Amino acid sequence: MGRVRLLVGTKKGAFVLTADGKRENWAVSGPHFAGWEIYHLKGSPVNPDRIYASQTSGWFGQQVQRSDDGGQTWEPVGNAFIYDGVPGTHQWYDGTQHPWEFKRVWHFEPSLTDPDTVYAGAEDAALFRSSDAGKTWQELPGLRNAKGNLWQPGAGGMCLHTILLDPTNAARIYVAISAAGAFRSDDSGQTWQPINRGLKSPFELPDPTAEVGHCVHRIAMHASRPGVLFMQKHWDVMRSDNAGDSWNEVSGNLPSDFGFPIDVHAHEPETIYVVPIKSDSEHFPPDGKLRVYRSRTGGNEWEALTNGLPQRDCYVNVLRDAMTVDSLDKCGIYFGTTGGQVYGSADAGDTWKPIVHDLPAVLSVEVQTLP
Repeated sequence: MGRVRLLVGTKKGAFVLTADGKRENWAVSGPHFAGWEIYHLKGSPVNPDRIYASQTSGWFGQQVQRSDDGGQTWEPVGNAFIYDGVPGTHQWYDGTQHPWEFKRVWHFEPSLTDPDTVYAGAEDAALFRSSDAGKTWQELPGLRNAKGNLWQPGAGGMCLHTILLDPTNAARIYVAISAAGAFRSDDSGQTWQPINRGLKSPFELPDPTAEVGHCVHRIAMHASRPGVLFMQKHWDVMRSDNAGDSWNEVSGNLPSDFGFPIDVHAHEPETIYVVPIKSDSEHFPPDGKLRVYRSRTGGNEWEALTNGLPQRDCYVNVLRDAMTVDSLDKCGIYFGTTGGQVYGSADAGDTWKPIVHDLPAVLSVEVQTLP
């Protein structure tokens, strides 16, 4: 039947939630690193007991932590994130140039094949890689050569928040940056190209042909179809059927096409999930009703999933890294909220139950499907 382990990063520590394959009764471990912001935790698919965590404090800065026993114990590892060469500058909020400055790690993406290799997405936006289980980090500077001088921060900073590794082509990597857009490398991260054709950002970018500068919130793919990408943008839900070379809007009948997370069903490549919120200034669900929306057609046609979710007076948000799916059958869907709730569905979204109610604000949720 298998087991599941949820890795939850919050504003005040990390939590590890575990259950058997029925996903009915959950054990809660934590808080680990109590009082620290934990932007992201992610386990290695090769060695699931190896987990990386980004520990951040406004007072004490950033620290990478690693566990080799499934989150029971942790040790600090390498924390030197140095931009390659002369970092240069990027656009600032007011249009002036601003020097590149490392602030924190937003996202870890362990290798699909090597337990000692892991990628880190940083703010200010850059991609780093470690080949020694996080002891040392090297930037892949070719990414910032893709018109990095024109990138600028989104409201939450200039962060590289999404890293997708193609399971069928080890040389292909996708990343997404707020507010620069989506990018693809076909040579293991040495060179990069913007993949933003078809994105429209009329309020931020009057030029409809702008290659960079789009505020992409999240991209997702199904492992069996890595050339098909889904995107939740600042506004618009988008789809690409050609590895990002072009995009088409699939927002369809959503009540709002603004949101942060997007994910794909583990066994149905055309089934995708989003969590609409009202607007970029009002980060809460439309009408105060917490609804996950599911499309079984790869977009355009959406149904609201509400069974077990609060349908009145609910004003939480779900952040970009706070939704995840397991690979059991039926597929499990999980998400965490800024109100400290983590919800789970053991039937692909048909019904929901709160796993925990009262955590600190949830920044990220990742699931591991274990033997």
